[in-house]
Amino acid sequence: MTDQRVPVLIAGGGTVGLAAAVFLSGCGVQTLVVETQRGPSPHPRATGISRRTMEMLRAEGLEAAVDAVSIDMVAGLGKVYARTLAETDFTAPNPAAAAAARLDETSPALVRGTCPQHRLDSVLLPAARERGAVVRHSTRLESFTQNDSGVHAVLSDGSVVHADYLIAADGARSEVRGALDIAVSGPGPLGTPMISMLFRADLTPYTGGRTFATCTIDNPEVAGLLVTVDGANEWILHVPSDDSGEGFTAAHCTALIRAAVGDSTVEVEVVSVLPWRPRGQLAEQFRAGRVFLVGDAAHTVPPLGAFGLNTGVADAHNLAWKIAAVIHGWAGTGLLASYEDERRPVAATTLEQAVLRLPDPRLHWETSPEIVAARQEAGVLNAPVVHAGYRYESSAVIGSNPELPSTEDISLVLDGTPGSRLPHRWVHHHEGRMSTLDLVGRELTVLTADDGWAQAAREVAHALSIPLSVHRIALVDTDWTGSVGIHADGAVLVRPDHVIAWRMIDRPTDPRAAMIDALGEVLSLERAENRFAGRIRGR
Repeated sequence: MTDQRVPVLIAGGGTVGLAAAVFLSGCGVQTLVVETQRGPSPHPRATGISRRTMEMLRAEGLEAAVDAVSIDMVAGLGKVYARTLAETDFTAPNPAAAAAARLDETSPALVRGTCPQHRLDSVLLPAARERGAVVRHSTRLESFTQNDSGVHAVLSDGSVVHADYLIAADGARSEVRGALDIAVSGPGPLGTPMISMLFRADLTPYTGGRTFATCTIDNPEVAGLLVTVDGANEWILHVPSDDSGEGFTAAHCTALIRAAVGDSTVEVEVVSVLPWRPRGQLAEQFRAGRVFLVGDAAHTVPPLGAFGLNTGVADAHNLAWKIAAVIHGWAGTGLLASYEDERRPVAATTLEQAVLRLPDPRLHWETSPEIVAARQEAGVLNAPVVHAGYRYESSAVIGSNPELPSTEDISLVLDGTPGSRLPHRWVHHHEGRMSTLDLVGRELTVLTADDGWAQAAREVAHALSIPLSVHRIALVDTDWTGSVGIHADGAVLVRPDHVIAWRMIDRPTDPRAAMIDALGEVLSLERAENRFAGRIRGR
């Protein structure tokens, strides 16, 4: 038996666990990821990646790599309906194209299509390892205990790991959550049990080279959902099944696939068959001491809307910088309480929004005035608002306002309110034209057009030994001050997860004192703030 010391142990090497490793390793925190499977799953689960998720990956320098493995949907059809694939009208325009173009104005991130989960993993796994994370497959977290000094875990190979923190990314049936006796609430199983068939077949003779995200198939032989994996040779067909999922032999699956395609002679290779069922559940706690739940371990969201995977990645992004700040000593341990305070309400809203869409999926996909009115009547938020319009209320945000100014227009929601994502604006910088989001690194960031604020922020950061970047943005270059709701002599403090922690509309008499108070509150540095305040104010 060997002993190993690591700052963060991650149970679960799926997409969210790997994302957590990437984010933590990028912050200079060593991680060990243990995954029970022998290797990355070849079976895609989710396929939709949001612009908000891409913003997080962009910050890690992974946007181009993810784009390279994504399936181009710029000229695609999105969601289509047909009797068979062979009878689908591929000449129709994509009604979502205009909405996607408008989204470009609110984000610098490029999402040109879908990115099946196994393809995203093919980027995250090497990225995590290149940054120093250790990922061990065929390894199970057998048991763990925790105390004031850390987490002590026993792995399936007999080794013992001593970690400061444990992140549970081990899925909807999380053994870590079960060991902590954390209950779940929510609707539970939803709808009919399903079978997911991953198969290979050349379907380009039927698509003519055009792409689609999903095609709902309905004919006397099969009713199901055909999903694009690579747009040419890899596909998934979802069909209803009974609870056992038995009887889906290779021959039976091939017959169903051919019926969905509309060609009884098409050559089909069935790669894998997985039973699944939509589920909606929410953990009563996202944290127990030094253990944190992320992704499906914390919340399981029905697939309609592509919210589940993206919400899980956002969990990891929110948590990583906080753990790093505490480990590196520039934040108090009280900062960690803000993880559950912020992410659990977001997950609850996301779950609610996914369930509200189930009776009428058009509420998610379509953009007509009639559907917009129907969304408002049903209490359904437009998808971009769900993905990026949430607002945090916690000790790590000063002056949050949870009320959304719009349920439809994400550009109105991202208005600079503390607790919301920093609005995207293109600004001139000494390194060239950059997005405001690109100015935010792995430390705190102050954005201002005012010399007084810039000088005060640098002095305070130096005195408190807090990593903080200051960017003075020239007013002639952009309307960014109006976008974040401040005047020319105001400032905003932005967290590493792109969230505005605090803003001052104008410059007060003593900006250094205001900055000290803000940093002390956001980072839970009550004692440190008091210790250094006198020294700075006495200058």
